[in-house]
Parts: sequence; C-alpha cells; structure tokens
Amino acid sequence: MNDKNNKIPFNEDNYTHNIDRNNERRLDRRGFMKTLVGAAGVFAISSLPWGAVAAKELMGLGDKEYPHKKITDVKAIPIGNAVDFKFPGEHDDAILIRLSEDKYVAYQSACTHLRCPVFWEKEKGEMICPCHHGKFDVNTGAPTAGPPRRPLPEIQVQVENGAVYAVRVKRYEV
Repeated sequence: MNDKNNKIPFNEDNYTHNIDRNNERRLDRRGFMKTLVGAAGVFAISSLPWGAVAAKELMGLGDKEYPHKKITDVKAIPIGNAVDFKFPGEHDDAILIRLSEDKYVAYQSACTHLRCPVFWEKEKGEMICPCHHGKFDVNTGAPTAGPPRRPLPEIQVQVENGAVYAVRVKRYEV
C-alpha cells in the first residue's frame, strides 16, 4: 500500500480539521431555542415602527384634517332631509342630515355592529340600521336600540359660501 495516498493534505493544526462532519447538521434543544428567540426578536424589532404608528393613531395624537370636501349646497337640502356622500375616502359611506336652519350633522353610515348601511327615516326622525333593527340618536350618533354598542363616527362639517363641507372625522371618545 502506498502511504503517499493516505496522508492528510494539510497540516494537523489547520482550523478546518476540527469540524465534526457527522454531526454538522444536528440541532440540539438549546440551539433551537436560541434560533427561535433570535427570530422572535427580529420580528419584534421590525414591527416597532408600525406599532408606534398604530399607537399614535389610537391615542389620538395623529389628528388629521382631510381636504375639505363639498357635500352639497345649502339650498339643495331642505330641513329634515339627508344626503349621502363619501368621506374621507371614496369607499367610506357617510350621511349628512339637516336638522334645522343652521344645524347639520354628519356620520359615517356604516353600522358599528356589523357595518351594514345606516339610513335616515325622515318621518320617524331616526337613523336606522335595517340588518338587526339598530337605531341611532340623530343628534349624537349614539345607539338607542338594537345590538350596536358604539356610536357612529361623527364627521365634522362646516358651512361656507352657501355650501356644506366635510372637514374631519371626529375621534371616538371612550
């Protein structure tokens, strides 16, 4: 036999010589837990910016005024009537109700129970959700009957130059 072929091609003190190739891919419980904790830490740190944005929004620090949106002309809405509109976005249904000569109220018109549409019944003077017979107070948006427990989000309106404008969505107060 030739000893020349059985020789190790590098010095014995080479740092790659001490790798245990048979157990190279074995992961013990401690290694698994370190990997798991490391991954959880990476996910937690990467979500901090979004958590800060959400906390700011929930705490009411991000009070945002939207571009004023014209809803209707004052002369186009008689006292006691309502107008449907979209605010703040094109997919956010809302309703404006003229209660008196100078008093207008507006709310997002998705029921706070299951997001069904809320309608104004002029004859009864009530805001009604037909899905589960929910009713809301027209002056405050607070629920008065049915399963809804939270008031409708109020939209602040402003009358300028003979027109009614939506200005901002009022924050829900606990």
